[in-house]
Amino acid sequence: MIDERISPDPGQSKAPSKLVPFPAPQAVPSKVPKSPFRKYWLIAGLSALIVAAIAATTWWVLGERGSIHYVTAQVAKGAVTRAVTATGTVNPELTIIVGAAVSGIIQELTCDYNTQVKKGQICAQIDPRPYQTVVDQNKADLAVAKAQLDKDKANEAYTKLALARYTNLIQTHAVSQDVYDNAKNAYDQAVAQIAYDEATIQLRQAALDAAQVNLDYASIVSPVDGTVVSRNVTMGQTVASSFQTPTLFLIASDLTKMEVDANVSESDIGGIKPGNKATFTVDAYPKRTFEGNVTQVRQSPQTVQNVVTYDVVIGVDNTDLALMPGLTAASRIVVDQRNDVTRVPNLALRYVPSNLPRTASSDQARVWVLRDGQPVAIAVVTGLDDDSFTEIVSGDLKSGDLVITAEQLATANKAVVPRF
Repeated sequence: MIDERISPDPGQSKAPSKLVPFPAPQAVPSKVPKSPFRKYWLIAGLSALIVAAIAATTWWVLGERGSIHYVTAQVAKGAVTRAVTATGTVNPELTIIVGAAVSGIIQELTCDYNTQVKKGQICAQIDPRPYQTVVDQNKADLAVAKAQLDKDKANEAYTKLALARYTNLIQTHAVSQDVYDNAKNAYDQAVAQIAYDEATIQLRQAALDAAQVNLDYASIVSPVDGTVVSRNVTMGQTVASSFQTPTLFLIASDLTKMEVDANVSESDIGGIKPGNKATFTVDAYPKRTFEGNVTQVRQSPQTVQNVVTYDVVIGVDNTDLALMPGLTAASRIVVDQRNDVTRVPNLALRYVPSNLPRTASSDQARVWVLRDGQPVAIAVVTGLDDDSFTEIVSGDLKSGDLVITAEQLATANKAVVPRF
């Protein structure tokens, strides 16, 4: 509400002024007239942006195509080697397991880890007293048998004389036939008793020999010249060999000759033959490569979780004793090798120019050679290949040619991956 003062008319008499309330005018929103050209300006602007984007894209694509640089490699002669990789374990050529054939308490130990031993040297001694007792008892039995033989031999000599005496008397009928028969029977029994005593002596001798063998087994000796690589017994330990022979020592016959037992998968075993060259490395000497030859391809398969592998033995010279038993070896076995052949990188055989339609690809092996700044396709016949290079058997290639392996964009400075 607004209070407004109204002045009186001059013709009228003056009267006291009154305040008359008037309602305030309501606010009316103003209307802006719409221009009919605004819609057309908006459409025109969007069209201009689309045309500018298409032009920029076309310029970028054309500029990128025009700035392709080729990554090349020079064709040269060299070696192409196909190899099989496998993991194995370094072991001595001959490892002897020394066990105990008899039971008892270890009374003495004379060999330890890394001990150099000679053939026949005593490495451990089992308490021999129980076996010595058996030997002594069998010796006594043998002595009794021999004494019995001597006694029966004396009896045989007497019966022989008696039989001869009665033989003379029976001819003159001085004695009866029965007396003569008794004398002959006594002599025959004496002869048989001697044979029995001799057999008994042999039996006692065999028992004595068996007891002596067990006594000798109480001394654990080295069967070969070598080095003790493992000792599995301690002083005072009781060794029980009732059901199986316990292992006391492992002796390597010659540590200067080692071998690698490599596990080769069944897919690669067909190309490996005895005599193949091999190299391997061990974690103990990461910067050193050891060389050897395949000495044996064993026929026995090893199946672990449905994966079949075969043991390939690689012989290696270990004169400097650098290799130790049990080291893990990453081996590389050369299956085939071609020396001084024309070769190209494998990437060159996979490369196809990016502007070439995929329908233009061919099953024929070919490489692209850069000539006069342009890629030229050349058909080739390939031979042996490895992980890096492929042998070129025939084709219009010569040493010094530049084969293309990839494309590189100058604007993006990024190589284009070859299409397969």
